Amino acid sequence: MLDPKSIAAPVGQYAHGCLVTEGQRILFISGQIGVAPDGSLPPDFESQARNCWRNIEAVLAEAGMSFDNLVKTTSFLTDHSQLIPNRKIRNEILGDRKCASSGIVTQTLVSDWLLEIEAIAMA
Repeated sequence: MLDPKSIAAPVGQYAHGCLVTEGQRILFISGQIGVAPDGSLPPDFESQARNCWRNIEAVLAEAGMSFDNLVKTTSFLTDHSQLIPNRKIRNEILGDRKCASSGIVTQTLVSDWLLEIEAIAMA
């Protein structure tokens, strides 16, 4: 992870950059929505966010990876008020693990989806 001393420190628990070196496997994870394994979609933000992270964890595991392999996440939120709860849940799940991270407030493809999270991992 890269956090140059010549620029301001990250505003949160993330890294400014991540260097991928030759010979590493790279996994691109499509945007994960808050749908549970049974196909249900909870109505609240926290439950949807936790499902997004469970889904990301499942894709990572399928590739023989874990959250420790994340190098970039992008959270697409439907409301600015979700920024702090999203950060809290992400930090709870990732612990001290830092990766490059972006948050974007936008509309989702389906109105019931309150967020979507994309991820990139390397091993």
